[in-house]
Amino acid sequence: MKRFARTAVLTASVLASLTACVSAPTGPTVAIMPRDGKPFEVFQKEDQVCREFAANAVKDTSNAALKEGVTSAAVAAALGAAAGAVIGGGSHTGVGTGAGVGLLGGAAIGAMNASGKENQAQNQYNIAYQQCMYSKGNQVPSYATPVPGPSYR
Repeated sequence: MKRFARTAVLTASVLASLTACVSAPTGPTVAIMPRDGKPFEVFQKEDQVCREFAANAVKDTSNAALKEGVTSAAVAAALGAAAGAVIGGGSHTGVGTGAGVGLLGGAAIGAMNASGKENQAQNQYNIAYQQCMYSKGNQVPSYATPVPGPSYR
């Protein structure tokens, strides 16, 4: 029973640390410049609005990354426990070892899956941020500077 308790504590610890590793984008990873003649204070306000817009655009993707990591680790721990029991001839002695091995493998797979989702979230964030800043007339790399037209604000 002590082994099961240690495995449960280990499982909770790894799941908590995996949860801590998954995070939403905190800002853009692209450089946007204000167009010529735009006051910096206006650019800063637009930047703040566009950061909020981009954060809302990736909220679901960030939540999916967290869920993916935790689910993978939990499922692998359960499968590892079952495999440990089978390998041990139906005895409960291999359950803790199997769960521990399954947990570590599941945590690694969950971390890789979550990392992929985080990269996807960052890319989506950058695209939403660039679209917003471009629509406000700012200079976005690889795109022509928009011609100032009528204001839609």
